[in-house]
Amino acid sequence: MLRALAVDDEPPSLEELLYLLEADPRVISVEGASDATAALRRINRALDSGPEGDEGIDVVFLDIHMPGLDGLDMARLLAGFAKPPLVVFVTAHEGFAVQAFDLKAVDYVLKPVRRERLAEAVRRAVEQRDAAPLIPVHEPDPDHISVELGGVTRFVAVEDITHVEAQGDYARLHTAQGSHLVRIPLSTLEERWRTRGFVRIHRRHLVALGHISELRLDAGTVSVLVDSVELQVSRRHARELRDLLMRRTAG
Repeated sequence: MLRALAVDDEPPSLEELLYLLEADPRVISVEGASDATAALRRINRALDSGPEGDEGIDVVFLDIHMPGLDGLDMARLLAGFAKPPLVVFVTAHEGFAVQAFDLKAVDYVLKPVRRERLAEAVRRAVEQRDAAPLIPVHEPDPDHISVELGGVTRFVAVEDITHVEAQGDYARLHTAQGSHLVRIPLSTLEERWRTRGFVRIHRRHLVALGHISELRLDAGTVSVLVDSVELQVSRRHARELRDLLMRRTAG
């Protein structure tokens, strides 16, 4: 059972979020705060109480745009605590997802909040709070990778993945049909798929060599075209990429 704190400076949004959380049977208690300052005071009491104390908080449902200290700033502060609560961002803005996952957010829920979507965020928070220490996970099929979409597990063929984009501890897999977010660091996928023709071209991008259609040089910068998407190649990776492409063409 989760003990939750909802933070939003807009009263109607806060009331709606509190209502939905109270209706979820996995949430044993929920409180509201109208700004980051009040929320931090409440979280400090929770930390003083300890994780099993009467005032403990397991997860914070946090808006981003608030006066004064915004949600991202508050999450950065929480990240510095020894045992911070989990964070789920609840926002009307799509453009902060990368920063949110960089801050190890459990989930990123867009307003207007749907009951089913919030329930999924609660499920993830429960799983992460109760998670055992991580152990290596072996894919059921080396030719596929499992992704979750709306509570359904799907298997994406590795050969269909054109490139991968780092998003904190997550990675976004791009295919011709769309993209999928998985909780796997880019460095792990780089190691796992090196023998399958994937190469690092930037600290944020891993690319399938077979999906590169063009290598572009312009005023000293290098980029590649991957299924109509242009991606920049960092200087440290440019020479290795050119060599790999040349060997691939020659072969």
